[in-house]
Amino acid sequence: MKILFYAVYFLWILSEVLLNRLIRSGKSDKHDVDKNTELFLWLSIIISITIGVYIAITFPLPVYYRWEFAFIGIAIIILGIIIRLVAIKQLGRFFTVDVTIRKDHQLIETGLYRYLRHPSYTGSLLSFLGFGISLNNWLSFFIVFLPPIFTFIYRINIEEKVLTAQFGKQYSDYISRTKRLIPFVY
Repeated sequence: MKILFYAVYFLWILSEVLLNRLIRSGKSDKHDVDKNTELFLWLSIIISITIGVYIAITFPLPVYYRWEFAFIGIAIIILGIIIRLVAIKQLGRFFTVDVTIRKDHQLIETGLYRYLRHPSYTGSLLSFLGFGISLNNWLSFFIVFLPPIFTFIYRINIEEKVLTAQFGKQYSDYISRTKRLIPFVY
């Protein structure tokens, strides 16, 4: 069972590291708009996961007293990874890990982007939710899940300012038709 957990965690982190290394803005893209959100995200992720795991190991505060509970978390991590990868595929060449505008950038409003402005972030946050659940510790759950939420919201605010500046009314209309992260809710 532990091997399954470690394999899923490893694949999740590996996919994020690979995305971070492979899909960056290029020389012809607009720079200096990210405002260090990528750095803040990585610091938030590393610190919250490290502290969350330490607390889960050191201070047992189980949410549920059966080990099977962790499988729910693993399933949510996998769902989050799938949503994130589908969103990245649908965004195509316009996806980067840093906030930027590509040459000939277009606003994508199909697929998951028909309902959500940031489905890739939704997938990431689902993975953090699943990770927190899989630790089966109340305190660890909040430590692993809340800091990334606040960091992603900060990043979303910056990204939406950049997209509004680039696309104007088209993006404002898109905002009025879609939700940020949770379909029909937020």
